[in-house]
Amino acid sequence: MDESTESSEPLWLTDSQQAAWRSVVAIVTRLPAALDTQLQRDSGLTHFEYFVLSGLSENPDRRIQLRDLATYANASLSRLSHVVTKLEKAGWVRRESIAGGRGSFAVLTDAGMDKVIDAAPGHVATVQALLFEGLNEDQVTHLSELSSVMLTQLDRGIADGTGRA
Repeated sequence: MDESTESSEPLWLTDSQQAAWRSVVAIVTRLPAALDTQLQRDSGLTHFEYFVLSGLSENPDRRIQLRDLATYANASLSRLSHVVTKLEKAGWVRRESIAGGRGSFAVLTDAGMDKVIDAAPGHVATVQALLFEGLNEDQVTHLSELSSVMLTQLDRGIADGTGRA
């Protein structure tokens, strides 16, 4: 077979890759929906909104530059800005200009901190029940290691243009 014929052959997943892929797809579709359901029911937040609020709560002075928050939240600046506007209207976040610079900070208000504190126990219990209760410490370590390798591969592929228009 010459090189041009080989390159035109589709690359298929092996049986073990296919099984792993189906598990990953099930997790990435079912887990976010379950987290959203619990948070919306108990706290009136989407998982993304909670992730943004909790991320702010973990930063010094409960503030972070919007572009850095977008990176942390794995979101476009546009999507993050839309959510921050919604959180501002609820009184949980405020924006502050950067003195002498471009962009702005998102700052978690006291009411926003209260919201995170109120929502956290139910969210953590849900994460424990849905993900960690069935795993021992070695499995948690392996999950962390695998996730890190997978994220590195994902970031590399995205940076190279895979999966983008």
